[in-house]
Amino acid sequence: MQIPADSVADYISKIPEERQEVFKKFFDTVNDHLPEGFQETTAYGMVGWAVPLERYPAGYHCTPGSPLPFIALASQKNFIALYHMGMYADPQLLEWFVAEYPKYSKRKLDMGKSCIRFKKMDDIPFELIAEVSKKITLDEWIAMYETQFKKKEEPTSKKK
Repeated sequence: MQIPADSVADYISKIPEERQEVFKKFFDTVNDHLPEGFQETTAYGMVGWAVPLERYPAGYHCTPGSPLPFIALASQKNFIALYHMGMYADPQLLEWFVAEYPKYSKRKLDMGKSCIRFKKMDDIPFELIAEVSKKITLDEWIAMYETQFKKKEEPTSKKK
């Protein structure tokens, strides 16, 4: 379920009222703990943070001309989702998060490749979200992206 929005406030106003306060706290938790340089965005029917084009003009290879996404939040029909591309890219960070999760939540971790689903609004581990949000800097994310995801340019001609 994508929610078209022009700003974070617009997005939050469009999600179910009973979820707005928790979603705002979730957003603020990530926003307050991200390393400097990431830019707030609304894209793909979500709110999130990306590497600004001014800092990384190549942008996102899947959507040329768009900022390189890093973390996003979405209000889905039955849950709030946190998409953290750093956990998708860095197996050590993923391992750390999976090991830490039970220390912060009594519920089983519900996770896909880069998506963590929170179905119970009263059991979102905000302290853990704060910790994982600050683990990767803007420069580290760009380096990971370039080595793992960006399509390698094929040389057009070889010099002899």
